[in-house]
Amino acid sequence: MPAAQPVIWVGTRKGLFAVHKNATGWKLGAPHFPGEPVTQVALDPAGRACYAALRLGHFGVKLWKSEDEGASWNEIAAPAFPPKPTEGEWKDDAMPWSVDMVWGLEAGPGTLWAGCLPAGLFKSADGGASWQLVESLWLRPERKEWFGGGYDHPGIHSIAVDPRDANHVTVAISCGGVWQTRDAGETWANTSTGMVSDFMPPERREDPNIQDVHRMAQCLAHPDVFWVQHHGGLYRSTDRGMNWRRLPAPVPSGFGFAVAAHPSNPHRAWFVPAHSDAQRVPVDGRMVVTETLDGGASFHVRRQGLPQHDAYHLVYRHALAVSHDGTILAMGSTTGGLWVSEDEGTTWQCLSRDLPPIAVVRMG
Repeated sequence: MPAAQPVIWVGTRKGLFAVHKNATGWKLGAPHFPGEPVTQVALDPAGRACYAALRLGHFGVKLWKSEDEGASWNEIAAPAFPPKPTEGEWKDDAMPWSVDMVWGLEAGPGTLWAGCLPAGLFKSADGGASWQLVESLWLRPERKEWFGGGYDHPGIHSIAVDPRDANHVTVAISCGGVWQTRDAGETWANTSTGMVSDFMPPERREDPNIQDVHRMAQCLAHPDVFWVQHHGGLYRSTDRGMNWRRLPAPVPSGFGFAVAAHPSNPHRAWFVPAHSDAQRVPVDGRMVVTETLDGGASFHVRRQGLPQHDAYHLVYRHALAVSHDGTILAMGSTTGGLWVSEDEGTTWQCLSRDLPPIAVVRMG
């Protein structure tokens, strides 16, 4: 029996789309939650559950769950902070105690994790029926120094659950560095050693507590290996994210937001470069994907099938995804472009140029 084709889930500013493969090619379905901003999608690796997070402004954050591959959806609880203290150490906290956006969403064995803006981490042991704030991270004194990278407040966008040990969770914060727990969130340690924030004063550039990690990805088959797209370039760790090595800047640029780790090859990853922080568009208007096959020692530029003139797409940190076997990649842009590669990122085909701005792409 042939293996089932993956489904590409595309979360946009105006709905969630499912893209399926059939005999004639990839087909874009009608939107779920039409007209509503979808900020995150998570797929339960142990079952058929799919989760979608919506950011509805005045109406707050909403979470929905499907257990039949999107045929029907049920609203579930959304993460929420407790009331802000009126006395004690945190009464003058500059950060709001209200969830503006679910920015990271991952399903681990028995636990669903949500990273939010502002930078609260929540976990659910009942499939999203209820949520608990991980106070051990939220109430750390170091949080007072975290700051926003693109938003007014810091946020948790990347969550990696160790496939060997569900109690080992690594999160990345913009701007607050990389943090790890080995006891399911009881205690935490900042593990950003080796990262450098070039935009900070010299005496603070190596401060682990203010590193602007744009996106973090883990190799599932070799979970000691992590990749990071940082504000200041690309990084790799081979010791469970404890120490980081800055990679040589690839051509055309080391700046960007997205990274995808090959699920079984620890030496392989893909990135989507932009010109710079000041110019968040492709270099020379030519959209490319950069790929390393040797742990970041060198990079290959993949451009076949991507627009090579007058292209001003930006790929957000969650909008590059790879299939479980590493053969198919999907990528979406802030200007509504959606591309897929069926040969491990070597060549690309455009599925749509007319979607709303794309925040997240997931493949399941």
